[in-house]
Amino acid sequence: MIIKIDDYSDVPIYMQIRNQIVMGISSGELAPGEQLPTVRALALEMGINTMTVSKTYQILKQEGYILTDRKNGARVRDNITKSGVISEENKSELRRIVSEARISGVPKEDIIKLVKEYY
Repeated sequence: MIIKIDDYSDVPIYMQIRNQIVMGISSGELAPGEQLPTVRALALEMGINTMTVSKTYQILKQEGYILTDRKNGARVRDNITKSGVISEENKSELRRIVSEARISGVPKEDIIKLVKEYY
């Protein structure tokens, strides 16, 4: 999986990495049990600080997407807990996106079509 960082984005780099890894897990591009690059390797490859990657992995571990240990590094969890609930933070983000689309004149059907496509 190739992670791309937008240096001009308002989204912090650690969150850009986190979001792309989550999307990779969701799409199947990152398989259960798959080994992720080491903190140092990913930082070096992307030209960023190791603490940025470390923070990303800590968040992903906390959210239950990956497992980490000193011996085996970081891996995608085999069994990610499925709560069946959208977090309040994600609801807020979705509401913002829908609001911006509405203001821009995007038809409701197009938004629903995109949600179905991404799901």
